[in-house]
Amino acid sequence: MRIGELASAVGVTTRAVRHYHHLGLLPEPERRPNGYREYGLRHAVVLARIRRLTELGLGLAEVRDVLADDAGRELAEVLAELDEDLARQEEAIRERRERLGALMRHGVSAEGPLSPELAALFGEMAGGPESPMAAKDREMLALIETAAPPEERRRLLAALRGAFEAPGAVERAHQVYALLDALTDADPADPRVEDAARAIADCLPDALLPGGEVDDDSSFLRAFYADFAPAQAEAIRRTMRMVAERQRMDGNKP
Repeated sequence: MRIGELASAVGVTTRAVRHYHHLGLLPEPERRPNGYREYGLRHAVVLARIRRLTELGLGLAEVRDVLADDAGRELAEVLAELDEDLARQEEAIRERRERLGALMRHGVSAEGPLSPELAALFGEMAGGPESPMAAKDREMLALIETAAPPEERRRLLAALRGAFEAPGAVERAHQVYALLDALTDADPADPRVEDAARAIADCLPDALLPGGEVDDDSSFLRAFYADFAPAQAEAIRRTMRMVAERQRMDGNKP
C-alpha cells in the first residue's frame, strides 16, 4: 500500500501518518527502488491502534507506551485484540443509539438524557404533589445511573424496580419527600429529623445501598450531604446508618 491508501484504509490523513512517523509511533518502511514507500498490514494495524487510542483521549506519549507493550507480539494476537476492541465499541454505540432512540420517542426530561428504564420509572413516580426533594432525588438517580458501571447500573435499576412494584410504594415515597421538604429550614436537632430518617429507611430497599460501614468522611458523601439543607442532610445520614445496621443484622442471622 502507498501512504494515501494506508491513510484511507484506516480513516486518517496522510499528514497524520507522516506526523506519527516523525514522532516514532509508526514504523516508516524503507523506500523501494521506485522511490515509494510500501506499507504492509502491520503498518495498518499499528496505525488503527494509534487512532483508537487517541480517540479514547490518550496523549501521544501515552500511546507510545501502549505500543511499546505490543512490541514483539504476533500479528494474529494484535488482530484479535483489535477485533475485541471494535466489538466493545460497537456495543457502546448500540447502547448510545438505544438511549437516543428512547429520547426521540419519549422526549427529554429535566434530568435527561436517561435510560428508557429510568425514564419509565420516573414516569410511574410522577403524579404526586410537586416536591423539591423529589426533583433532587431524580437528579441524584440520573447521576448515579450515568456514572455507574454497566453491572452496577443494572443492579440499581433492578432494585428500584423491585421497590416501586410493592403496593403503596409510590404513595410512601411521596410522603417521604414531604417529610424531607418540611425540614428545609429546620434545625438538625429537630425531632422530625428522626421521624424522616425512619420513614426513609422503611421504604428504602437494602439493595440500593452498598454493604458495609458508612464513611461520612468520604469525599463523595461530603459533597452529597452538602447539597441538602442541614436537617435534611442529617436525616439522610441517619437513614444510611440505619440501613447499614439493618444489613449487618440481616447478615448475622443464621
